[in-house]
Amino acid sequence: MKASDKQSLVNMAIKAAENSYSPYSSFRVGAALLCADGSIFTGCNIENASYSATNCAERVAFQTAVASGKSNFVAIAVAGGKATVGENPCPPCGVCRQVMCEFCKEEFIILLANKDGFKEYTLKQLLPLNFGAQSL
Repeated sequence: MKASDKQSLVNMAIKAAENSYSPYSSFRVGAALLCADGSIFTGCNIENASYSATNCAERVAFQTAVASGKSNFVAIAVAGGKATVGENPCPPCGVCRQVMCEFCKEEFIILLANKDGFKEYTLKQLLPLNFGAQSL
């Protein structure tokens, strides 16, 4: 991926965060998921008064993509909370990392937005000891 493509994906994640439904935490998160065929699916966090029913932006993007017949993913950008104005990016929670593990290779790119642009990681870096199909 070119740097400009990565920045474009980050910008889409920042834009997706604007659609966040977060009346309880006021913590907006957006994600933009790039498929191998070039299509992009966005997601935002959707909270619920019953907190366990809350869905993260990353999972919304993955679920929408899978429901649309996609299964080959290249990268995801995540922007949320104070990340776009602060130094520290908003990393995916453990559940989202597990979902990424289900659908992506270790080289899958994760772009985490911060005030300076983004920081880049691979899935292996964020989830070095994962539980996947190979564990069964």
